[in-house]
This record gives sequence, structure tokens and C-alpha cells, in this order.
Amino acid sequence: MLVVTPVVGALPGPGGVFIFAGGMALLLKNSNWVKRVYARHTRRYPRQGRLADKVLRRPPAPRGRPKPELDEQPSGLWEKLRALLDFSSRAQ
Repeated sequence: MLVVTPVVGALPGPGGVFIFAGGMALLLKNSNWVKRVYARHTRRYPRQGRLADKVLRRPPAPRGRPKPELDEQPSGLWEKLRALLDFSSRAQ
């Protein structure tokens, strides 16, 4: 399909775009090398990766660093103050 794209692209109309997209979809489905290149590209350019996920109508892939798990210890000033007030109200 990708070989035919320049021929169809020379014809009037948007046919070459659809032929190219179909060929790329087939390559992504069947080629491990293309999958690795695509994953590397989407990690480097996350905006384009989100756009590709939207166009392919699939849920977004997890990108970037994983978010740390929240523990029971309050981290911010307001959370610490709230925990202190809760503790003092339970003590009475």
C-alpha cells in the first residue's frame, strides 16, 4: 500500500492520504521494528502521541514517569494542619 501512495497521491483528491494511513496501520500491526520506532517517537513527542491515540480512537498509552503512590502521610502544609486538628479533636 505504501508503494502505491505516490501514484494515488498524484491524482486529484485526498486518496493518497488514506492509502498511506492504511499502509502505516498495517505496518504498525505486523512489524516489531516499526512498533519500536513508533514508541520511541511518541515518547519523544508526547503531543503527537496523544494526537495519534485520538485519531486511532484508542485509550491513551501511559507516557512519562509513573506517578508516585500516595501514602497515608500528609505531604502539604494544609494536609498536615488538618491531620493535627483531627488528632487534637479525637484526643478530647
